[in-house]
Amino acid sequence: MKYTIEEAKEQFEKLLEEQMKRAEMMNANKEDLDFSTLKPIVIGVAGGDGIGPAITAQGKRVMEYLLADWIKEGKVVFKDIDNLTIEHRVEANQAIPDDVMAELKQCHVILKGPTTTPRKGDPWPNIESANVKMRKELDLFANVRPVRVPEQGIDWTFFRENTEGAYAIGSKGFAVGDDLNIDFTVTTQEGTERIIRAAFEYARKNGKTRVTAVTKANIIKTTDGKFLEVFYNIAKEYPNIKADDWYIDIMTAKLIDENRRKEFQVMVLPNLYGDIITDEAAEFQGGVGTAGSSNIGHKYAMFEAIHGSAPRMVQEGRAQYADPCSIMRAVVLLLSHIGCQAEAQKLEKALDICTITERKVYTTGRADGATNEELTNYIIETMQKL
Repeated sequence: MKYTIEEAKEQFEKLLEEQMKRAEMMNANKEDLDFSTLKPIVIGVAGGDGIGPAITAQGKRVMEYLLADWIKEGKVVFKDIDNLTIEHRVEANQAIPDDVMAELKQCHVILKGPTTTPRKGDPWPNIESANVKMRKELDLFANVRPVRVPEQGIDWTFFRENTEGAYAIGSKGFAVGDDLNIDFTVTTQEGTERIIRAAFEYARKNGKTRVTAVTKANIIKTTDGKFLEVFYNIAKEYPNIKADDWYIDIMTAKLIDENRRKEFQVMVLPNLYGDIITDEAAEFQGGVGTAGSSNIGHKYAMFEAIHGSAPRMVQEGRAQYADPCSIMRAVVLLLSHIGCQAEAQKLEKALDICTITERKVYTTGRADGATNEELTNYIIETMQKL
């Protein structure tokens, strides 16, 4: 939609008011959910689009195996959410339809398959990303992505801010006449404080000695500058942890520097930079198909594969050959989040054996490799031996 300058001013005023209300809501809701007090813990399983239902079904199988005792005792129940599909979202003309959002809010944690985000030229209307909508609606402010390659000395944990930055109002930019298009990036005090504090708290609890902020504060001075200012203010509260910062462009280079990359431990980034650099980092571990992701808020949490929905595989009848390892890594993070650390470690160890050490069964995405069910059988059999 194209605006005149006066119309654009009115639209910008509405965006400012909307973001100020969001900041006020963040300040009013800071209490974390205590999983030890819940019975049952409700785990939602949302298949999403494309290959999503096929791989999330295998993630659920693994959880059912590892949490069998908890399920019998009524400590855990599963809730299947089937309508987080591009077809249902388009029909409702919503990033997440109201009925699906109501189901998601009945869960404490969610295992989510990939969802399709329409782009220009696609046959779908321009609805917002389901991921962005879920992160905003459930206030899932911390996107945590671990990357481990022990033989290369890589042990990174990325804390990507999830609800602000360039994605906060990414579908609400506008054109002014034919010659000017405007998008926005948003940074708030509370939004920045909570992601940076989460990174430092993780480092403290896990014996990490370095936290690195990644920005472009030399150029994006107001929003990235704010991020960096808050980072160093909070760093003063953690004198035993080294705090430093790098610009996003040089950081992408240093991650492929064999000498320097081993030095990094915990990295905290605004939304867009985190999205880009974590995909780069996942390549060291075997690609985005091997990496899981957690999205943590004070009340809700969502865990997902970081790859896309691969609609071509479905169109060609190959969904059963999609690699489930990324969603399995997400299950590791989910189990740890709800307090099942031993089960999380068992699954992580089995995944390392099945995908790195032994690799007796593996997917190729086609009929010359294993199905995701066969690979999951291998993973469960491996866990039975541990």
